[in-house]
Amino acid sequence: MSRITPLRKPEWIRVKVPSGETWQHVTAILERRSLHTVCDEARCPNKGECWGAGTATFMILGDTCTRKCRFCAVATAKTGQPVLPEEAEQLALAVQELGLKYAVLTSVDRDDLADRGAHHFACCIRAIKDLNPAVRVEVLIPDFVEGEIEAVLEARPDVVAHNIETVRSLQQVRDRRASYEKSLHTLYLAKQGGISVTKSSMLLGLGEQVDEVLSAMDDLRSVGVDVLVLGQYLQPGPKQLPVVAYIHPDQFREYARIGREKGFSTVVASPFARTSYHAQEAWHDGTGGKHTAHEGIAGEGER
Repeated sequence: MSRITPLRKPEWIRVKVPSGETWQHVTAILERRSLHTVCDEARCPNKGECWGAGTATFMILGDTCTRKCRFCAVATAKTGQPVLPEEAEQLALAVQELGLKYAVLTSVDRDDLADRGAHHFACCIRAIKDLNPAVRVEVLIPDFVEGEIEAVLEARPDVVAHNIETVRSLQQVRDRRASYEKSLHTLYLAKQGGISVTKSSMLLGLGEQVDEVLSAMDDLRSVGVDVLVLGQYLQPGPKQLPVVAYIHPDQFREYARIGREKGFSTVVASPFARTSYHAQEAWHDGTGGKHTAHEGIAGEGER
């Protein structure tokens, strides 16, 4: 089989290299408290921008995922590390030390746990809110089902996010235990459980067609999703899927316009947009009843 020649990156794909005292400060706190971030583990292109602003998305339940999606760089295994009860307290202290007003929690998938980590999510939410009452907490959760998601919802996060990742026809890029319908059901349960702002995101450039993206928007709106995030898929390493297409920023702007017309309170759409990118602004817009698009292309530097 012939080797696939990687696409040449267009000029608008530029990533800021992490630097500066604030970035070093965030790094030191995370290392001292033995915390992980999705910024590092998933090789997020926004690390320089977010860490430079003193924000980070914490990844709980270890750094080893029990699933193996073909686009993801996070380490995988059949079982993850032991759950650390002290992680909740360390998170709360880190949020306090960093002076955050908005904290985002995500996790690896933990199919090896009886509740797949739902109760640990709840403990972390409560710990952050108990020590930092004014802090808003957003969670990006696995595809929790009935009997799992209730624990998370009872902890009252301000935003619940879960990603469908891509359009219906390309779901094979995800682990076989995930599915489009299962993700929609998780988002439905979150909204039915009283969460005022729900969110989902898709990575574009995996081979999807425009009409499929628009259909996915309709499906997300049908289960009450408020915030939509659209970003460019960037191959994180040679073992992951290659990029099929680089989506022009003009197309992202068009998707944002259509998304607002379809009723999303907020659409975050740009090549480097990821679920937690501009998360605080998206929450503010989602609760304020405005229809907003956040667009942007990162500045100088390239990874």
